[in-house]
Amino acid sequence: MFKKLFSRFFNREIIMYLIFGVATTVVNWGVTFLCQRVFGLDEPGIQTSAANGIAWFAAVLFAFITNRSFVFEKTDNSIWAELIKFYAARIFTGLFETFLPDGLFALSKAGGGALSFLSADFLGLTGGIAKAITTVIVIILNYILSKLVVFTKKKKTETEGQAEQASSEQ
Repeated sequence: MFKKLFSRFFNREIIMYLIFGVATTVVNWGVTFLCQRVFGLDEPGIQTSAANGIAWFAAVLFAFITNRSFVFEKTDNSIWAELIKFYAARIFTGLFETFLPDGLFALSKAGGGALSFLSADFLGLTGGIAKAITTVIVIILNYILSKLVVFTKKKKTETEGQAEQASSEQ
C-alpha cells in the first residue's frame, strides 16, 4: 500500500523536478556568489539587487532548459513560446515569494497565539516558518504552471491518432 501511494505521488517526473530544483538553487546561489565575489557586486542596495537579479535570470534559464529536456521531455519546436510562458510563470510565482512571507507574518500578528508559529525564527531567519511555507507553495505552483501551462502536451487530432495507430500496426 505504501509503495503504491509513494509511486503515485513520486513518479519519475516529480523526482526529476525536485532534483533539478535543487540544482537550480545551486545555480542561483553560485551566480550570486560570482557576481558578488568575482565581479564586485557586493555593496548593499543596487549592487546586491543586480547580483540577485542576474542570478534569478540565470537560474530560471537553467530551470527552463532542464525542465524542458529532462523533466517534461519536450522535443517539439515550441521553445520560444514555452520560454516566454516559463518566465511569465516564474515572475508570477516570484510575486508570491516576495509578498507572501510578509502576509503570513502579518497574519500571525493579527491572529494572536494560534498563528504565532508563522513568525517564528527558522534557520536563523525572522519569520522563517512563513518563508518555508511560502517556498513550498511556490515550488508546487511552479510545478503546476510548468506542467499545465508551459510544457503542455499537444493533443493529437483524430487524423494524427489514426495515422499513428496505422503505422504501429504495420
